[in-house]
Formats: sequence, structure tokens, C-alpha cells
Amino acid sequence: MERGAIHSRYLYTLRKGELARDNVKGDLAPVAGELIKIKGRATVWTCIFYDENKNACKIYANRPVECRVLKCWDTRAIENMYTENRLTRRHLMSGVKGLWELIEDHEARCDYLLIGEMVRELEPGCKNTAVENLLEMIQYDTQIRGLVVKRSGVSEDMTDFLFGRPLLKTITTLGLRVKRSGGMYQLVPLGR
Repeated sequence: MERGAIHSRYLYTLRKGELARDNVKGDLAPVAGELIKIKGRATVWTCIFYDENKNACKIYANRPVECRVLKCWDTRAIENMYTENRLTRRHLMSGVKGLWELIEDHEARCDYLLIGEMVRELEPGCKNTAVENLLEMIQYDTQIRGLVVKRSGVSEDMTDFLFGRPLLKTITTLGLRVKRSGGMYQLVPLGR
């Protein structure tokens, strides 16, 4: 990133507590700490820097350390890295006054540990405080992304790095989806 080979618009953040696939263990689990990942292409998880025509990495000389240690035939080195201190948004963004405080506020207001607690409190077919709070979080998450893009000139594709993946998308990992009608949101169990 310091050399400009990887721009933050090509990254996204998995936030603490967010459900994500653990490639080492092979299951879906809450992320223990923040992870910064390289985006895939559209609907597939092929690395955005992979050149299919050349069967090669476009940033090979500047690839991240995880890519440097990964050996498909021996995953021990990358598995050991999971316990190391990892690069976080704080390392990269804490010096950006105003924006960093906004990221911290978003993190506190849209905390995945709180989201998980609220989902466990949901009562099927009932309006309750958990539903209202979840919808408020989702609306805040959606609005803050648009506001940052509009007021700061940050490109929309950088918001996945700044604020993590949108709650509108990640809520599906908890068995819910958001139905939007006009300006109103409604939580609906998946499959409905």
C-alpha cells in the first residue's frame, strides 16, 4: 500500500465478530479480530489482481505477505500467520482526522457482537426492540456510506474498506435479509 501497488479501493474489511469463512478450519465463524482482505471480482472470489489470460498475479512483485507465504501444498506457514498481529484500519487510517473518528463511531454503532445478540432476541413475526435496533443500524450503515462518498469525494468502492462490508449484505449470514420498500426497511428471514 505504501508503494501504491494496492489501493484501498481494492480492499475490504472483515470486522470483529462478522461471520466469515475460515479457510483454514473450513467453516463459517465470527472473525476474532479485524481482517483486511483483497477484493474478488464481482460475484466470484477470484483475486482482483489475478490475470486469467496470463495465469499470473498482476502485482506479484508487490503482493501481500500472506500471498508470499502461501503454498497450496503446505499451508502451515499461512496458518501460523493467523495468530500474528495483522494490519488493521487503525494502522492505515488513524492519522486521518475526522475520517478515523467516523470509522470508530461506525464500529461502535454497528458492532457485530451487538448485532448477534439482537438477532438471538428476535421473535418470529413480532415487532420488538431488537428488530427496530437492527433496522436502525442498517439504515445508519447505508446512510454513512453515501454521506462519506458525497461529502468527502471518497469513491464508493472504498467504503468496503473504511466501514467493512455493508450490513445490507452481511445480515444474510445471520439468516436474514433486508427488504426495502420506498425509504423503509423490513427484516425478513431468508427463504421468504
